[in-house]
Amino acid sequence: MPETVTAAPLPTDDDIGYIHNRTFDEIAVGDTAAIERTLTAEDIQLFAVMSGDVNPQHLDPDFAASTRFHGVIAHGMWGAALISAVLGTRLPGPGTIYLAQTLKFLAPVHIGDTLTIRVTVRSKDEAKKRLVLDCSCTDQTGQCAIQGEAEVLAPMEKIVRTRATLPEVRLTDGNGGVRRLLDYARPLGTIRVAVVHPCDESSLGGAIDAWRAGLIEPVLIGPRARLDAVATAAGIDLSGLAIEDVPHSHAAVQRAVELAVACKVDALMKGSLHTDELMTAVIAADSGLRTKRRISHCYLMQTPAYPRPFIITDAAINITPTLEEKADIVRNAIDLAQVIGVERPRVAILAAVETVNPRMPATLDAAALCKMADRGQIAGAVLDGPLAFDNAVSAAAARIKGIVSPVAGQADVLVVPDLESGNMLAKQLEYLGGAASAGIVIGAKVPIVLTSRADSRESRMASCAVALLLAHRYRTQPL
Repeated sequence: MPETVTAAPLPTDDDIGYIHNRTFDEIAVGDTAAIERTLTAEDIQLFAVMSGDVNPQHLDPDFAASTRFHGVIAHGMWGAALISAVLGTRLPGPGTIYLAQTLKFLAPVHIGDTLTIRVTVRSKDEAKKRLVLDCSCTDQTGQCAIQGEAEVLAPMEKIVRTRATLPEVRLTDGNGGVRRLLDYARPLGTIRVAVVHPCDESSLGGAIDAWRAGLIEPVLIGPRARLDAVATAAGIDLSGLAIEDVPHSHAAVQRAVELAVACKVDALMKGSLHTDELMTAVIAADSGLRTKRRISHCYLMQTPAYPRPFIITDAAINITPTLEEKADIVRNAIDLAQVIGVERPRVAILAAVETVNPRMPATLDAAALCKMADRGQIAGAVLDGPLAFDNAVSAAAARIKGIVSPVAGQADVLVVPDLESGNMLAKQLEYLGGAASAGIVIGAKVPIVLTSRADSRESRMASCAVALLLAHRYRTQPL
């Protein structure tokens, strides 16, 4: 007997596995298609992220409550985007080319409203293969929120495709941690900051942003002509700001150190010069800024995957610190943790493994640091180590390995073995983990805002907020 071949049935509009269209010839005047969508707060936030429209009417419940809409409403174009979804997936479907759209926004859409988004074919142009469709978005009460018409070029060929699987989108509070840090620091009042050679837009703009945010009173130190040129190009007004006119970056560093030693500024902030140039002057034996502490760098970070801000140290100053230097690195980090409100921070001394191995110096240093804490040589925190990174930040990982520790899984401070591992860890968290960060140098008589040329303005402002907190602490508890 001959083999019988049964054709696969065409998918329907309800088939979640496929997406298909209706060609121009298959469409008749009066044909209609619709989808339903209930508005959530996440929809509004995601649309704001995609569009950049952060109008408080859509995102600030307190502000929105005082408006004539009496609450948060969706962006008008959110509903318009749903009309596009019907045209592109239902009628006509894949292969449709949008030509024109007119819309009238008739009523607000509030969180919890369920919209029926409908398109209906009004006319067909046989010569141009174009359709005009009436479009509407109607809420659950029957009120029309959006009304208009769309003109499209309809597909001529049948298309049936496996429906795409969209990536999972996870919303976080973005720079909410930065805002909370600024709000925590701002009530202390501004500090006077020497901004060293801010001769590019990012460093000058970051200092101006921190000034406008009520964190610092900047003293700009650099060649006046270059500062004016950068400000003009960036549309920044330097009127009323203190400016120290010096010929070059070396002179800017020297003048900044002089101001700090004379207590005429409370902190230093790196501009568009190399870190080595600034730090060499700071750590010089005769700089006047050295203390008994080893100078070290801390990244204050917050990432969506971890429930609290944390510190990574040292990732920028000490390349291969000795045990004695690591002790000061830990002490500096404890000071910073306490300044940001962690009364007794949990400090994880990181290594590749969580057991002491004589062939791995990082594990020996970790064990020694913990013993120093036991004997009171390092105070104000709970230390444990060696801990592998996963054990330091994941309670589940620590349990699996049988680690019983007051630090494992809930570390506030991560002390890395050396600069290379710390720098890579911090950059990975920032660029792959979505971490927000602030960078500060501690151990000198004044805090030093040490930012990278690639840092965002938010990061620069956060670093200034940390410097403000430390500077106020140093006024009563100098190093």
